[in-house]
Parts: sequence; structure tokens; C-alpha cells
Amino acid sequence: MRITIIKGERTDQVQALRPDGTRVCTSFPHKGPIPHDAVHFHVESALAMGNAFWGMVAGGRHPDEVAAVAKAGGHASASRAAVPDEAIIQLVQAERAVECFEADLWSGSGTSPQTIRDTVAAGCAQSLVPAFEISDEAINNIRSSLTGLAKRWSSAVPGERLVLEWAGATA
Repeated sequence: MRITIIKGERTDQVQALRPDGTRVCTSFPHKGPIPHDAVHFHVESALAMGNAFWGMVAGGRHPDEVAAVAKAGGHASASRAAVPDEAIIQLVQAERAVECFEADLWSGSGTSPQTIRDTVAAGCAQSLVPAFEISDEAINNIRSSLTGLAKRWSSAVPGERLVLEWAGATA
């Protein structure tokens, strides 16, 4: 699936061209130094998370629909403390990992790989999903990808495009 993220003035746009030829588009406000959905791409690709956000989009879900899928599947929050459905576990795990890598990038501190693992595990526990293994190599690869993207994105002007190729499995 070809994913195109277009930088805007106040909001960015995401377009996805699925293997079956269907297209989906959405927009989202700026958040942090790089688009949240791009962080999902790098994390999910590096960790082979084919049943998370981008796998669901490749499988036919609209990006705006994925949050509703998580809520319907019992994604735990302060008001819904229940074990989520099996179908959304990897989606929730990916979100916890994305949050950790965003915080790491935003802080610029380069926390240790063990701290990343511990923080992801704590987030998974809070969300009532199992923790998962992340190697030092995967952490370093994700960090490197995100750092490079942050440099490119910060100098991009509105209208510039980031094109990503999703090769993962679909949910």
C-alpha cells in the first residue's frame, strides 16, 4: 500500500492507495515534530505489526474508523477497564509503542533501550494487553528512521509529500 502524507499549514493530509486500487484520505492536526501516523508506520513496519493501524487500513478500514474499532473492541481506558478483544491487541500494543517513541523523539534525550521496553510494557499493562519483545536493534532502527524523518519534515514546506510503502500483512 502506498501511503502519502502531505504537509499542510495547520493540518496534514494522509492518502493511502491500497493494493486493490481503493483510496482513502483523511486529515489530522499537527502534533509533535512528525506526523503521528508516520510514527505508526515506522514502528509497525520495524516490529512486523501487521494487525495494527496500517494493517487495518490496508485491510479496508478507514483511518478515522480505527479508533472506533478499538473502542468497540474494549480498548481499556480509565472508564472502560476490561481486557480488549483479541482482534485489537496488536493495535493497542502499537499505540503504546508509538507513544513511547514519540516521547523519546520529542525529549531528544535518547533514553536507554531498556527504558523504552519498560515504558512500552507499563503502557501495555495499563491497557490490559500483553507486553511484547523489542530488541535493541529494532529500537535503534526505529529511532534512526524517526530522527531522519524529523529532520526532513521540519524543513518541508506545505504541500511537500512523504511517500511510504506499507508491505506488512493486513488485518
